[in-house]
Amino acid sequence: MNATRIKSPKATQAEDCTVLEQLPNIGPSLAANLRLIGIQTPRQLQGRDAFVLYQKLNAATGARNDPCVLDTFMAAVDFMNGAAPAPWWAYTAQRKALYGAI
Repeated sequence: MNATRIKSPKATQAEDCTVLEQLPNIGPSLAANLRLIGIQTPRQLQGRDAFVLYQKLNAATGARNDPCVLDTFMAAVDFMNGAAPAPWWAYTAQRKALYGAI
């Protein structure tokens, strides 16, 4: 599947999201990573555990991905669960509090 390049506008509400690249913070590379682990649509993020998605990505790629990927997954899952859009770095402190050094 070819990545859809959407720079702007990003979705402002979960209901407006039809492709992964419309999610705030998600560009073609992270959308490809989500597809690699079986997430094809934004709605598939609803109710998911961002840390589990991060672990799946690490297993699928055979490498430890940068922790900011987890921050971004946290932002995307929260957005699809109804939170306002927020930059991925707004989740760094929460990630560190929940998971420590990963």
